[in-house]
Amino acid sequence: MNIKDRQLLPLAEFSYNNSYQESIQMAPFEALYGRKCRTPLNWVEPGKRRYYGIDFVKEAEKQVLVIQKHMEAAQAR
Repeated sequence: MNIKDRQLLPLAEFSYNNSYQESIQMAPFEALYGRKCRTPLNWVEPGKRRYYGIDFVKEAEKQVLVIQKHMEAAQAR
C-alpha cells in the first residue's frame, strides 16, 4: 500500500460507514451510533476553525465518489 492509498483510507472508511445498507435499512454509522455521521469537513478539534477552499471540497467529493464506485463494484461481485 503506497502513501496515497493510506491518505485515502479515511475517505474510504467514511464512504463505507455512510453508505446505505439494504440489509440493515440504514448506514452502518447510523446503526451503531443512532445518528448520522458528520462530514470529513467537520473533523477538527472543538474550538478550532478551519476554512477550506472550493478546490479542497471538490477534490474530497471526487475521491468519495471514486471510492463509492469501487465499493459498489466489489459488492456486486
